[in-house]
Amino acid sequence: MSLLIISLDVTIVNIALPAIGEELDAPLSGLQWTIDAYTLVLASLLVLAGSTADRIGRRKVFQAGLALFTLGSLLCSVAPSLGWLIFFRMLQAVGGSMLNPVAMSIITNTFTEPKERARAIGVWGAVTGFSMALGPLAGGVLVHSFGWRSIFWINVPVGIAAFLLAWRFIPESRADHPRRLDPVGQVLVLTVLAGITYAIIEGPDAGWTSAQTVSCFALGLAALGGLLWWEPRRAEPLIELKFFRSAPFSGATLIAVCAFAALGGFLFLNTLYLQTERGLSALHAGLYTLPMAAMTVIASPLSGRLVAARGTRLPLTIAGTAMALGMLPLTTAGADTPVWPLFLGYLLFGFGFGMVNTPITNTAVSGMPRAQAGVAAAIASTSRQVGSALGVAVIGAVVASAASPTGGHAGWWILFALGLAVLTLGRFSTGRWAQATAEHGYAEKLPA
Repeated sequence: MSLLIISLDVTIVNIALPAIGEELDAPLSGLQWTIDAYTLVLASLLVLAGSTADRIGRRKVFQAGLALFTLGSLLCSVAPSLGWLIFFRMLQAVGGSMLNPVAMSIITNTFTEPKERARAIGVWGAVTGFSMALGPLAGGVLVHSFGWRSIFWINVPVGIAAFLLAWRFIPESRADHPRRLDPVGQVLVLTVLAGITYAIIEGPDAGWTSAQTVSCFALGLAALGGLLWWEPRRAEPLIELKFFRSAPFSGATLIAVCAFAALGGFLFLNTLYLQTERGLSALHAGLYTLPMAAMTVIASPLSGRLVAARGTRLPLTIAGTAMALGMLPLTTAGADTPVWPLFLGYLLFGFGFGMVNTPITNTAVSGMPRAQAGVAAAIASTSRQVGSALGVAVIGAVVASAASPTGGHAGWWILFALGLAVLTLGRFSTGRWAQATAEHGYAEKLPA
């Protein structure tokens, strides 16, 4: 249920972007910040939330996250201006950061056998597909019938129900030796993400060579350098860099960034294409995306079975191939393009995205000690949110820099390239050399 409201929030808000922009008189960059303010705060706090849950109790942090996310959703529905909406989205994200990594650590500590865990994560991934299916349709109906503010109402009853069910059924658990806080690392992570994303989103308006844009890029890169210098010198760092010596773990992280950059960019660009270029209503735009969501629902549990039976190489190969091929029909799409090429692209992309989630999650979670399950899940979740934020920022920047309301076809070609990146990284990180790098201590063996 926690994953449902987190994932639902992404697809619903994307469908409502044109309506939000019209009522609040928001520019394109404002619409980008409506998405990225949430994902940036979420990405920045996930590791902290995971380690905090390991320290003070997973159920306690999980319930606090549910309460804060539900409150933030309610406040978003009454936001009087774009600035307040973005602020309340950030509040939502603080609560959301306490949900996914903590819920995943609960799953990891419940399902300790690798094959059983892979199947459980496959079911978990299927919820993402279900929320993708429900989100556009529910969002379209709500925006069409009650206005964009109603899209945040759906989180409230689900959040309350999840809070009560967690109190009733989830036992409290914590790590035997939780990590210490790393405030310097936390600030550096936030600075890296905020600086680079701000530069990309505001670059088209401010100018790519302006002092503002160059300074933000420089700040982000300086913070990244500081993070790489600081973390190895900590006894218990926020991000355990030594785990990235394992090629499967590093590959899973990069694949997650690419896959979710493709998803975030696709949802943003496709909403503009369907509602701005094709002139569809929010309801019809939501219906158009159902084929993609349906294939994600089908592919997610299938991916879990494949990982349990064959390892991660095959599902990652299928994922990258399908995601790339799914974008090809859209690279030539226009206002009068027939529906069938669009649906073909949506079906392929949805199937590919459904296949990618379980192998990257399983590799990341299996690549760390179970005592730090919250931190392990948080790093996997962080890479997803970073990818999503960058996808929206980059695709939005391409749209803002072009004359076309959807940026021409450049955005679709970027998404095609991200699919190829998933394919290439999937093959590279699952070969013999990659498996050998994982034998030096950090990853449990997955089925070959």
